[in-house]
Amino acid sequence: MNTVKCARTFAALAAAFVLASAFAATQEDLEKAMSYDGLQKITIKDIDLAFARPGATLAGYNQVKLEPVDVAFRKDWNPKVPGSSFKISNADRESIRTGVAKIVYEEFAKELQNKSSYKLTDEAGPDVLRVKVKIVNLYVNAPDTPSAGISRQFTVSAGEMTLFAELYDSETGEVLARVVDRREGRSTGRLTISNSVTNTDEARSVASAWARVLRNGLDKAHAIGKK
Repeated sequence: MNTVKCARTFAALAAAFVLASAFAATQEDLEKAMSYDGLQKITIKDIDLAFARPGATLAGYNQVKLEPVDVAFRKDWNPKVPGSSFKISNADRESIRTGVAKIVYEEFAKELQNKSSYKLTDEAGPDVLRVKVKIVNLYVNAPDTPSAGISRQFTVSAGEMTLFAELYDSETGEVLARVVDRREGRSTGRLTISNSVTNTDEARSVASAWARVLRNGLDKAHAIGKK
């Protein structure tokens, strides 16, 4: 499977998951979509839904080709500028979207490079794992925009987002694993001020948790057979 076909398949699956989530599809429907190409359901700690190719292993991968992160808002997300009756602008929406994409990419890169020995690369190779991440159903409870002025927004949680990720062999394009996981911002149980700083911190916390799952999976695969 070439890179273009992989990208199209990934996009189609991510779109299907967004639609399935919006219309409350059954667990069976989601599992069928996740396993359409022969992947089988597995259990990964702290991940909602995971599938892997039978017999596949991550043990031979020492480098990671981390693709740019895609981000899609939840369909019903159409907030107003804090303290105003106007909807946020398209420019502000794009700023939030690209900001979240940057945060997620940075947290994955940091976890793999700074806390492990995996090298990031832009090239395919026999020991290169290609990782494609998409954030879907992003919902920011209190978006902080430059036009917000001194108005304050109080929320219990910053919002939510869902990870949809696939791991490929970089040379063959074969899908090795596919995961979906929904996370909400940490709930304080009380109303707190939400702004760009708190929203960014929440996004980094969630992205870092997902990155640790990937790094732990690679670490465990490499540990097999070692004393």
